Amino acid sequence: MSGQTFDVVVIGAGPVGEVAAERAAKDGLKVALVEHELFGGECSYWACIPSKALLRPGNLLAAAKRMPGVPVGAALDPAQVFARRDWFTGKGDDAGQVDWARGAGIEPVRGHGRITGEREVTVGEDLVLTARHAVIVCTGSVPRSPSIPGLDTIRPWGSREATSASAVPARLGVLGGGVVGVEMAQAWARLGAEVHLVISGERPLPKLPAFAGDLLLGGLREEGVFVHTMSGIREVSAVDGGAQLTLADGEQLVVDELLVATGRAPATGDVGLDVLGLPTDAPLAVDESGRVSAVDGGWLYGAGDVTGRALLTHQGKYGARVAGDSVAARARGEEISTAPWSRYSATADHHAVPQVVFTDPEVTSVGLTEAREGSADRVVDIDIAVAGSSLHADGYKGKARMVVDTERGVVLGVTFVGPDVAELLHSATIAVVGEVPLDRLWHAVPAFPTISEVWLRLLEAYGL
Repeated sequence: MSGQTFDVVVIGAGPVGEVAAERAAKDGLKVALVEHELFGGECSYWACIPSKALLRPGNLLAAAKRMPGVPVGAALDPAQVFARRDWFTGKGDDAGQVDWARGAGIEPVRGHGRITGEREVTVGEDLVLTARHAVIVCTGSVPRSPSIPGLDTIRPWGSREATSASAVPARLGVLGGGVVGVEMAQAWARLGAEVHLVISGERPLPKLPAFAGDLLLGGLREEGVFVHTMSGIREVSAVDGGAQLTLADGEQLVVDELLVATGRAPATGDVGLDVLGLPTDAPLAVDESGRVSAVDGGWLYGAGDVTGRALLTHQGKYGARVAGDSVAARARGEEISTAPWSRYSATADHHAVPQVVFTDPEVTSVGLTEAREGSADRVVDIDIAVAGSSLHADGYKGKARMVVDTERGVVLGVTFVGPDVAELLHSATIAVVGEVPLDRLWHAVPAFPTISEVWLRLLEAYGL
């Protein structure tokens, strides 16, 4: 077996692993970045980037149709939508990502990396990488597969197939009312598929306030999506050219493709955690600096979905910045502080996780979506009905929620639902992270006429 020694070895070259490697390398540490598929990872080729490329044209077409005087066609051109998506993903060509790594002073290593000992990662069968300081695990997450009789008789779509397909199925079934399910249901409906979305509750996005799910449910149905609420798939059977679905109430549907979008789980199963006595069917537990406290010597770190903290690309990159900086500082012999909101603490994972669902209407949130049990928190709900929203689209429908800690007078969370509200989210994130006092926030004057005036209306509704 051949061997090489580095200061840091990062397993997983998605956006999270790339950031962790870059942060560790910026002060001169010698870093290896190991990837068994494509450099750039899930987000670049099968998730965030291609899914948003599929969604954006439909959102634009719907927005144009809401604006009198704008001549638009009746439907999208799927071939052009697919071509633009393929441009963004490079059709799986990761040469640019590899070149970026080398330019950042990082050594890209292709192959499956597995921890085989203390500070040791074996790639493939015969390449052993030894880390002087740290191994950082950034292997992301994998789809959860439900136990449904007959599901193994077909080849269901997962999120990868849903974002990479280049032919529009005549009939598409979608199981799951989370982010992937609702985004892909709307995207493929707008591309021309007859879509049946099967969800277990009364509305999609059950972890968010009910008004968010209700507005989205209305938007999906307006697009022609058949939403089967309070349901599920009891059984699947293969039929010529597709699958027959038996729903919870006995209704039967025949579809050409079935997308199973029932969540994701941290990818800890084949990283070698068993060698260290760690579970391989649970998230990799890390402290605020990203270090795995359960491993003696403090050399093992994790960042991103694999930790189970916040399964979002941007939040994983945030954790990667913290982990990479912590490794570099400790390699220099520094004592670091992991106090809340310090440079070496991923505090936002617990208090200020922003998320956008890129449907139409968009659904965004950061921080708390409800009052804390037993607290004096106050929830303020209003319609998004300002001059900016009225000008933005005829018949604009949207809602906003602000959760306030009345004892400290600061914002704990904000939810926006409506067309094109994603760009409002960062202002909310700043308010939550900065714990900006409401009486100071009152002086942040929103420009007229923008949708941002909703901030003024929220504060007025609170009583300022």
